[in-house]
Amino acid sequence: MVDIISSSQAIELEEKFGAHNYHPLPVVLTKGEGVFLWDVEGKRYYDFLSAYSAVNQGHCHPRIIQSLITQARELTLTSRAFYNDKLGAAEKYVCDTFGYQKALFMNSGAEANETAIKLARKWGYTKKGIPANQAVIVAVKKNFHGRTTTIISASTDPSSQNGFGPFMPGFEIVEYDNVEALEKALANPHVCGLWIEPIQGEAGVYIPAEGYLKAAEKLCRKHNVLLMMDEIQTGIARTGKMLAVDYEDVRPDLLILGKALSGGVLPISLVLADDEVMLVIKPGEHGSTFGGNPLAAAVVIEALQVVKDEKLAEAAFNLGIIFRERVNNLINNTSLIKLVRGKGLLNAIVVNDIPDSETAWTLCAQFAQHGLLAKPTHGNIIRFAPPLVITEEQLHECCDIIDSVVLHFKNP
Repeated sequence: MVDIISSSQAIELEEKFGAHNYHPLPVVLTKGEGVFLWDVEGKRYYDFLSAYSAVNQGHCHPRIIQSLITQARELTLTSRAFYNDKLGAAEKYVCDTFGYQKALFMNSGAEANETAIKLARKWGYTKKGIPANQAVIVAVKKNFHGRTTTIISASTDPSSQNGFGPFMPGFEIVEYDNVEALEKALANPHVCGLWIEPIQGEAGVYIPAEGYLKAAEKLCRKHNVLLMMDEIQTGIARTGKMLAVDYEDVRPDLLILGKALSGGVLPISLVLADDEVMLVIKPGEHGSTFGGNPLAAAVVIEALQVVKDEKLAEAAFNLGIIFRERVNNLINNTSLIKLVRGKGLLNAIVVNDIPDSETAWTLCAQFAQHGLLAKPTHGNIIRFAPPLVITEEQLHECCDIIDSVVLHFKNP
């Protein structure tokens, strides 16, 4: 075991022995608590990424950690070859929480999306009567659902696709936030599912026009198509509601969740659906060695209960308004930032009109120097998503850091 004594040593080890599939900011973190992170030299930072919204409940929430420790001392994994005494209770809890009849636990968000794809296709063949191997899933431009070869087959992001073909057939890609495009695409009798995010987080926090999600739901009902809603990043109180679709009172046929289901302590994802959809998959047709393990089952209940008990959706809603007001005031005093958009505590600022600009990266590096961690997405956009346990006083302190860096920004 190598004892890490400096950031430069840790970075050197990762560069030498790790795959180069990420480009992190040069900050080496060793401890987290609530809204804060510390690097190996002891410097404290505000976390404004929340592990891509996996740490909505804050780093190392004591109740979630205790549930993890307690269960880890008893039983962590049996596989689904046997029953365990925790999974059924967790399935009931999440079904009651989100209003569905069945839950299917997986691990990563990509696995949950893959599960939804399989469910939609199997439903299309067994319930809608689509001819074998001709099912189509409609996806939208600028989507992000994961990195598997099936999922990237529906991507329009060159960095996701370049060099990884051939791609999986069976996807039609249409414009996001375009009801007419949906009407045309869903009229195809071979379409089994519409696969969308209620807010496109990875694309830069793109929010569709009010009514788009409801129109999508109505069109799915009209054309007998399953509405597959990826709430992995937007769910679990991040946008100011338990689910982002709650803003339009939309109920997906397939609800896909992950990230903050565990409060960031281990990978947990799931797909929720009613019996008509979920039970098309029979024993032996889908599964995961770790999916639905008793450790995850214990943690997910506590992680979601923390969200409810601490009223984190309400906090995100109110603090998001304050954050966007602060940034809009900043925009009035600078030409560097063009706009801010978001819901709850999922927000983004657009730095300029040049997608391959280095300005957003440089800004994030300077935020880090002043004790705030954020990360660009797509070159000219910075996503801001602090843990939902942040206080109003802490939020203003972070806005002060953002103001200071932006107003005194000099491109090196």
